[in-house]
Amino acid sequence: MNTFPSSVSSGTVLVLGGRGRFGLAAVQAFARGGWRVLAQMRPGAQAPRVGGVQWLSLPLGTPDDVQVLVDQVRQSGGATVVVHALNPNQYTRPAWQREAWPMLQIGRRVARSLGATLMLPGNVYNFGRSMPELLMEGAPYRPSMAMGQIRSAMEERLEAATQRGELRAVVVRAGNFYGQGQGTWLDRAMLTGIRRGKLVFPGPMDVATPWAYLPDLAQTFVAVARVRHSLPAFEQLHFSGHTLTGHDWVGALQPLARGQGWLRENEALRVAGMPWLPIRALGTVMPTLGALAALRYLWNQPHRLDNRHLRALIGGEPHTPWPLALQRTLQCLELLPQDAASATLPAPACA
Repeated sequence: MNTFPSSVSSGTVLVLGGRGRFGLAAVQAFARGGWRVLAQMRPGAQAPRVGGVQWLSLPLGTPDDVQVLVDQVRQSGGATVVVHALNPNQYTRPAWQREAWPMLQIGRRVARSLGATLMLPGNVYNFGRSMPELLMEGAPYRPSMAMGQIRSAMEERLEAATQRGELRAVVVRAGNFYGQGQGTWLDRAMLTGIRRGKLVFPGPMDVATPWAYLPDLAQTFVAVARVRHSLPAFEQLHFSGHTLTGHDWVGALQPLARGQGWLRENEALRVAGMPWLPIRALGTVMPTLGALAALRYLWNQPHRLDNRHLRALIGGEPHTPWPLALQRTLQCLELLPQDAASATLPAPACA
């Protein structure tokens, strides 16, 4: 069994997958929080300009590669926290079946070797179609699709490893990511027609779903990391974020669209639904669309994440007001220009 340090002060964090959407947000947040930050990225990737970060351009494809990373981190003084931000290359069932668990095993091995706490973001896939409207921390898993089954099994195996004394781990569960980077519901679907005055909304307009503004989620990781030694060996926390309906999106986007000239002064934002039937039909031959179709239930079932345990632990969840979070997101997606007011405030790295 490893011996874990008792200090709750800032230390050194290693971010695996530091070039990805959440990984980069974590790199930026820990650096701003006074941590020494080591960030792994794949060879050949360009290191973003984030002050005070040491980038490690190393592959993780083999056990020897992982050992090289561990050795380099040890030589540089070690790490007390490992953030697992690795993801399969494709959002498909085969890719997740093939890559998701081996990637988590990498994070598990690195954290165990360094005597560090492993932290990773979770999602709501674990709860399935029968999930209640209010998702409590510690709610049972009832996954109803392949991605949820894979994710639930991963977390259960990770929890078993913590109970054997191999490492400590924290899962911070959140809703749909947004705020920086591409590949989210916003740039892939909802905002594809925004310059033509159209919002594509995947579900009924009155159904509320949780959204995670990545800079806020990353700051939450920093806050939890500081108090990690007050937690049990395996902990699940819920990040509430912004719980939004389609009407909320229209109410926020419509004035922005008018301001950009995408709508006339009194013109209303048009709303279109997702073409779910063609997506499902094409999903039989296109795995990415098949995986997308499996998520439809999330837009039909209202749900929100209860964060009372998280709030009790860290004294309040980091929370950027939604209009400002949306503005910064649209700026990162180059749908809105940067303005002088937002330039004076901390903002996400958009790369």
